[in-house]
Amino acid sequence: MAKFIRVNMTDLTVDVSTVPSEYSKMGGRGLTSHFIFNEVNPECHPLGPNNKLIFAPGIVTGTAAPSSGRISVGAKSPLTGGIKESNSGTPFSQSLARLGYKAIVIEGQPENKKDLYLLKVTEDDAELIGANELEGKGAYETVTSLNEQYQDSDVCCIGPAGEKKMTMAGICFNDPEYRASRYSGRGGLGAVMGSKGLKAIVVEKGGCLIAPLDEDVFRAGQRKLVEGLRNHGVTQPGGTLNAFGTAALINVLNQAGGLPTRNFREGVFEGAEKISGEHMAEVIKERGGAGMTGHACHPGCVIQCSNVYPRPDGSDHVSCIEYESAWSLGANLGVDNLDQVAEMIRICNDVGIDTIEAGVALGVAMEAGLAEFGDGEAAIKLLKEIGKGSPLGHILGNGAGFTGRAFGVVRIPVVKNQAMPAYEPRAVKGIGITYITTPMGADHTAGYTIAPEILGVGGQLDPLDPKGKMEISRAFQAVTAFVDSCGYCLFITFATTDIPSATEGMVETVNGVLGTEYTPDDIVEEGLEILRLEKTFNERAGFTHKDDRPPEFMRYEKLPPHNHVYDVPDEELDEVWNF
Repeated sequence: MAKFIRVNMTDLTVDVSTVPSEYSKMGGRGLTSHFIFNEVNPECHPLGPNNKLIFAPGIVTGTAAPSSGRISVGAKSPLTGGIKESNSGTPFSQSLARLGYKAIVIEGQPENKKDLYLLKVTEDDAELIGANELEGKGAYETVTSLNEQYQDSDVCCIGPAGEKKMTMAGICFNDPEYRASRYSGRGGLGAVMGSKGLKAIVVEKGGCLIAPLDEDVFRAGQRKLVEGLRNHGVTQPGGTLNAFGTAALINVLNQAGGLPTRNFREGVFEGAEKISGEHMAEVIKERGGAGMTGHACHPGCVIQCSNVYPRPDGSDHVSCIEYESAWSLGANLGVDNLDQVAEMIRICNDVGIDTIEAGVALGVAMEAGLAEFGDGEAAIKLLKEIGKGSPLGHILGNGAGFTGRAFGVVRIPVVKNQAMPAYEPRAVKGIGITYITTPMGADHTAGYTIAPEILGVGGQLDPLDPKGKMEISRAFQAVTAFVDSCGYCLFITFATTDIPSATEGMVETVNGVLGTEYTPDDIVEEGLEILRLEKTFNERAGFTHKDDRPPEFMRYEKLPPHNHVYDVPDEELDEVWNF
């Protein structure tokens, strides 16, 4: 019988009970969004006692389904002020699911705001333990020390930024080698965890795979999905993601004129090749030692797009350099030194902050004159201010929007106060619609139209043409909500978009686990239902159609090299929600 863990931080009690019936067939984002919709007042302060933080493995997480080790974390976001789901791939999610837990719910706040706690989860019980000795410790030290103390366990934690309740704070999870490197980074959910006085969660490693209700249906679906992933050019062994990681997109977007450069001033970066996935793979091979490509963020991942980047002496520097991080701390700052980018990622991981929000905030700070574009050492010093908790660090640590307002900057690339990721909306019109209309704030993973607009997956669309992109973005947002609920990595959608049998396989694995009878035709409607809840929550929190708009500067500043503005009409943006 699946279980819920409810942790009341006000009276420091923990209750383990069977899953409420309304959540019995949910998982991941579907569960977190339904739960926040049902139990959190949309008008509450995100860092106050009435917000709740929920951790939920996906529907198929903990089974033998490929690339399914995702965990969703949900709450009202202190960064956007709306509903938020942020997910990560990590062994933590698989262990939690295999112990029989469908969710952990954190509510209330300790009376003594200075106290910190750790939640220890075993197969039979969960308990709160005082953890003041972890105060101020970075994520690396926290994960290492807890792994030594609680062997055969997986860990999630916050860094100093989360303790200080900075709104770019994320929640860190361990990877298979116990690096503090896997993040639910977006939306400031680490600040929510900090506001609850919860420093870390330690979960005993689950032993047995979850047994599906219908083993035959599950196995048939698993085979189809694995076959699809192994035969798609993007996800197959030795394919683009496996060989070069997500940073392979640096050169691709640069060639398309859609790589945001120097705080979204240009769409082409002259130093792109030096921070690309291809160059990174060469450096890793040359340096040897701890470095590797084709690394998995959790057991059972067949795509293995992660990496370990080594220092010049071959020792472990950071895992991993993703496309978004290489861009935000590289091209967006005018920095083309991969070692400097790696060091900035390492600092972000340790302090416990989202690399996208951090990089965009630094770009805004450079716009304000706090440092020169291209000065990697100055960027590193600014990041360290966040870890110190200095006044400047608090400004930067509260995100790009806050930083821009503090220094009177006009060019602030945010939607719903969340920093835009690594695809320029003026050069890739469909992803702009996703940024602008998703309830999550600017988020590429909410509806990855880059697939057809740039990569030719699911057809080839002209990225500069806004026509028809509204329907494409809405469909991608709906499918993504379903995939996030399953616990699958977003990257399986490359195969499921192009290979019908892979889509069938994904759905069949869900049916095998739940005993349901979903068909591929049900995916969009199931996803739209989740989006309706999220949109309604935001409306009740005070959002209007005016929040679904691009930054004003993108309407009048032409982006080189194509010299386009963002020209999707407001009426078409509003049409996304007419379903």
